[in-house]
Amino acid sequence: MSWKVLITDYVWPSTDPEREVLEAAGAEVVIAPNGEENTLVELARGMDAIMTCFAQVTEKVIRAADQCVVVGRFGVGVDNIAVDTATELGIAVTYVPDYCVDEVSDHVIALMNTWNRKISIFDQSVKRDGWGHLGLTMRMMRLRGKTIGIVGFGRIGQAVAEKAKAFGMNILASDPFITPDIVESRGGRLVEIDELLKKSDFVTLHAPLIPSTTKMIGKAELDIMKEDSFLINAARGPLIDEEALHNALSNNIIGGAGLDVMVDSIPSKSHPLLSLENIIVTPHVAFFSQESTLELEQRAAAEVVSVYKGRMPDNLVNKDVLNHPNPRHNIDRL
Repeated sequence: MSWKVLITDYVWPSTDPEREVLEAAGAEVVIAPNGEENTLVELARGMDAIMTCFAQVTEKVIRAADQCVVVGRFGVGVDNIAVDTATELGIAVTYVPDYCVDEVSDHVIALMNTWNRKISIFDQSVKRDGWGHLGLTMRMMRLRGKTIGIVGFGRIGQAVAEKAKAFGMNILASDPFITPDIVESRGGRLVEIDELLKKSDFVTLHAPLIPSTTKMIGKAELDIMKEDSFLINAARGPLIDEEALHNALSNNIIGGAGLDVMVDSIPSKSHPLLSLENIIVTPHVAFFSQESTLELEQRAAAEVVSVYKGRMPDNLVNKDVLNHPNPRHNIDRL
């Protein structure tokens, strides 16, 4: 007898890789026509599993999924899933926390170098005005000896540190869950966030989005950064207070910013930040390569299959669900 898996949304060319894994395990795959809550509520009824990329799997959606045993995330964070509701109902939640470490850390370094070497500015000038029309009056740093501050020193933060070291940069890290020896093993030093912001030439954010990190970079934090510093966010948009960032960029409180994420998942073309010249924006693509996406699709599907078949997944988000008195799942803890 087949079981049913609802895929709420995806941003890659096809669902063939995950479909292959799921169908090999006897699943029937249902693709949602859109990620709207009402649509997902309707489709969730009778589903044994839900897989989601960016769509909001809300409390209402999870409560409608009366047969669901697992919600699997195509990705790292789970802030688009009502994890507490899933845990309450005995539903396991899985994710793939390490599939795009190379890509995101590469993207951070690319944003840093694109800004510092003024790649976009020179490219546009040559194509628009011809060779050598821009004077060399803008700030361009020698990276060797400069300092990069990494806020959140998990897998991606540590990968950024390794790549920055190759440029001869000094490493500062701030993370309440990391010990000094871990940072030192990557050639850096663990400090409080205020010291990091004051001393860093480049600041890159890699913290999870939780209540305590929402708007963790606001006016007070931007005011103590260096005047020519560059702020990078390839983690979660709401980590930054966008109004405060706009003010800081408009008034040259910091030098510039590079964003791969913003507060709104699809910001309006008229968003005030997008009108500024001292900002580089990419549309949430830091995670992407053909290799990373294939890995994500296959591993996310394998996690869902593991839970449905009663096996412990590699990456269980809500471990408390293992102690649920009447769980939907039947994960064998042994």
